Amino acid sequence: MAARLNLFANPVAVKAWKHIIAASKVLGESTLPASTRELVMLRASQINGCAGCVDMHTKEATAAGETAVRLHLVAAWREATVFTDAERAALELTEDATRIADAAGGVSDEVWANATKHFDEDQLAALVTQIAVINAFNRGNVIVQTPAGDYQPGRH
Repeated sequence: MAARLNLFANPVAVKAWKHIIAASKVLGESTLPASTRELVMLRASQINGCAGCVDMHTKEATAAGETAVRLHLVAAWREATVFTDAERAALELTEDATRIADAAGGVSDEVWANATKHFDEDQLAALVTQIAVINAFNRGNVIVQTPAGDYQPGRH
């Protein structure tokens, strides 16, 4: 299977996506834990059906030391006992923000308040931005049908 369009080969796409990639790199420098960022990116990608991003973020998380048990349970995080309260708050925010069209009013005050219990303002800014960035990546990859399976950790 090949993608409909190679977003890393088309000059117009490269010019636009380089800014989204740069934003993603900035988030790696934030104080939001890398493991939380990977869980958030994986969960949004699962919701959006982005095979390429699910492939990438499971492999990147594994390479960074994340356990298979936690990765397998991300889709069922509400019933899983392997996530911290902070991670659960981040995953809850991710779900509400990713499914924004499904919820009248978007992210609820309750979900936001729960996130503020676990993250400071800079971490919240990174979390919100990470959710927005991964949703952008998901949408681009889903539109062009980026295939999954051959991603190697550290490629991007």
